[in-house]
Amino acid sequence: MRNFFRNNPTEAILLVVLAIVCVGLSIGTDQFLTLVNLANLLNASAINIIFAVGLVVVLIAGGIDISFAVAASVVQYVTVYALGYIGGGNWFWGFMIAGSLGIGLGLINAFLIHYFRIISIVVTIATFNAFFGLLMFITSGRYLYNLPDWWTTRIILVEHQTTSGQWAELTAPVAVMLIASFATWFLIRFTTTGRQLYAFGDNPEGARRVGINIAAMQAIAFGWAGMMAGIAGLMQVNFVQEVVPNALIGRELDVLAAVVLGGARLGGGRGSVIGCILGVMLIAIIQNGLNLLGISPFAFKMIVGAFILAAISLSNMSFSSLSFARKGRV
Repeated sequence: MRNFFRNNPTEAILLVVLAIVCVGLSIGTDQFLTLVNLANLLNASAINIIFAVGLVVVLIAGGIDISFAVAASVVQYVTVYALGYIGGGNWFWGFMIAGSLGIGLGLINAFLIHYFRIISIVVTIATFNAFFGLLMFITSGRYLYNLPDWWTTRIILVEHQTTSGQWAELTAPVAVMLIASFATWFLIRFTTTGRQLYAFGDNPEGARRVGINIAAMQAIAFGWAGMMAGIAGLMQVNFVQEVVPNALIGRELDVLAAVVLGGARLGGGRGSVIGCILGVMLIAIIQNGLNLLGISPFAFKMIVGAFILAAISLSNMSFSSLSFARKGRV
């Protein structure tokens, strides 16, 4: 435990903050620390965590992607029609189609960034608007309800009936989230590609000089984020049982704030899966707590804005530099 706190200071601080927030909310409302609420919280957060583990790979590689939520919406629509074309499909085809479409949209970002030498945030702002505008133009904003049964049927992994008669359930998105988190953790921690992504994000010119393929790094980072966006879109439909073209719009800032809070540096070269999960859960728990306490949802937006500001301000500052600055003022 001592090694964890020493080697992962950001994640350790997040754990402490999460514990404090949970204790405060459990005192403030008796509805927070219940199996039903905690299970619902985890089910609802699973989609954002899948988004986050895709985004962290982009941030590690020194990029920023704010188009992933729109990409997920595009994937949802195209997947519906692709599944209809093959006769309804099943989960295998759903993951194959959604993942492949997501990779394709991510590679569009990577191509534009590498070929035209444009910074990633500008490209993804452009593709955000292009993808969303094209989606709304083609679909006219129609909701889709006529979906394959296998896609909309709730898959309950674990369930428990409480003494009050309510059911606490963990559903399929949680299992997919765990698999996506493990796959991303394995990629960035135990593969040569992962080490190259860190090196590229930390020092792009140095990485190029030692022979790391810059185009490949950008393709892998944005392709991985796109694949996770596609999978998140697939599971979000399973959760809400409908396809709504603008349902995911707006999540990009929440997820970005969570990932940077989790220790990912906007300049690249730093980030972890456990930090992503803790960052997403901190924001989700605060939102859940505010709802239970009857506080206006606008307060949550204000808090997320403060988180983004704090995360961006501190993302390039180390704890040692903060300590040094503090000592210098004494």
